[in-house]
Formats: sequence, structure tokens, C-alpha cells
Amino acid sequence: MKKLSLLLSSILLLLIVSGCSPKEEPNNKAETLKQKVELTVSAAASLQDALNDIKTDFEKKYANVKINYNFGGSGALQQQISQGAPVDLFLSAAEDKFEHLVKDGLIEKESGTNLVGNELVLVVPKNSNKEIQTFEDLPKADKIAVGIPESVPAGQYAKETLKQMHIWNAVDKKLVFAKDVRQVLTYVETNNVDAGVVYKTDALSSQKVRIAAIAGDKTHAPIIYPAGVIKDSAHPKEAQQFFKFLQSKESLKTLEKYGFKGLH
Repeated sequence: MKKLSLLLSSILLLLIVSGCSPKEEPNNKAETLKQKVELTVSAAASLQDALNDIKTDFEKKYANVKINYNFGGSGALQQQISQGAPVDLFLSAAEDKFEHLVKDGLIEKESGTNLVGNELVLVVPKNSNKEIQTFEDLPKADKIAVGIPESVPAGQYAKETLKQMHIWNAVDKKLVFAKDVRQVLTYVETNNVDAGVVYKTDALSSQKVRIAAIAGDKTHAPIIYPAGVIKDSAHPKEAQQFFKFLQSKESLKTLEKYGFKGLH
């Protein structure tokens, strides 16, 4: 009887152990599936609307990757990366900010590409009665918003344009400096200034401003947006996936929809 009891106990124990084992494996698999890779992408503020659309498309295709954007002035973003901020990709609104990181060895030359171009425009509030129709009319304004030239590429291009057109000295005391191009746009939208200099893409995104004039190509350096993977990215494989996706026909169409210019 004791032998039979021991045999039954052993069988019962084996059944319990074998019954538990298969359940643990699927749970581990489920945990693995739940784990997502998060990429940090530092990008020029002017790319915000287009990149949010691209993020949606990318995350549908690559469900295991989550994109976190850090938008701002390209100069400020470049400094953050130089100081060791954990970033996976950088999209700049100016070549010099991008080249600075290449020279410092933080982006490999072959890990970068010129993605799209843009245009510089003069915008005024839609209900403006200042009669500012051209850049030459800017001396009529009381306040003019531009990005900080040292850290905001749009501000740098604006300064180049105003100097090239011999307007800078007439307006420099009327300038209101903004941390990025989106802040310039907000100042114009809210009638805090009489005019502002932004990218065409920003102007097209707003129903509250009117494009008064487009700066000639010869008045400033070419507006080109380079993009690249940071050398010390914590997730190089996924960063390369997103980098390639940015260059896809699908993504370039999205960028062009928002007013960016193709380079090829």
C-alpha cells in the first residue's frame, strides 16, 4: 500500500511539474514581445509636422520601435549632442551644425545624407494693415521676429538676407529674437510682431499668417537639411532602419507635402 501511495505521489508530482513548465515559456515570449526599442531623434523645429506623420508610418511598419522626438533650434540641438545627450539621430536645418558633429567624430560622414531643402519667406499677420509686401518694406515695421542667428539656422539665413539686401542696419534695433523658427511663427500669429522671417514650410502650416515675400536664393546660403545616425547610438540597428525610412519615397513624399523641396 505504501509503495502504491509513493508511486501515485510521484506521478502526481510529475504531472504538476510538467503542467507548470509549458506555461512559463509563453510568458517569457510575451515579455520579449512587449519590449520596445525607443529611439531619440533630435530634429529642427521646422520639421515637426512632417516628422510626426513619418513617425506614424514608421511605427506601423516597425511595431517594436518607438520614436521620441526632441525638436528645437539646430544649434541648440547640436550643442546638446556635443555635450553627450543620448541621441540616436540628428536632423539639422543647416549643414554647418551637422558638419560640426562630423568633425567632432560624433557622426560618421557615410552615416549622413542631405535629405531635403527649403525656402525662406517673410510673413505678416493675416489681418495686418502695415502694408509690408516686400523685405524692403521692413523698416515700416515696429517689431520683426527672427530666430537667434547663432543657434537658429532660419535666423542665420534671415540675417544673411537682410544684410545682402542692405536692410539689416535699418531694422536691427526692431528685431525680436526667438529660440526656434516655430516661436517666430507664433509671435507673428499672435500679432506680437508686425512681421517675421521663417521657412516656407512653417508659413504653409499656419492659417493666421500670410506670405508677403520669398527671399531670393542668392540672398542666403542654400537651405539644406542633413540627417544622420549618431555614432554612439544605443540602438544602431533600429537607428539605421529609421534613417533609411526617412529616405524612402513614402517619407520624401510626406516631406514634399509639407512644402520641403526635393534635392534630386
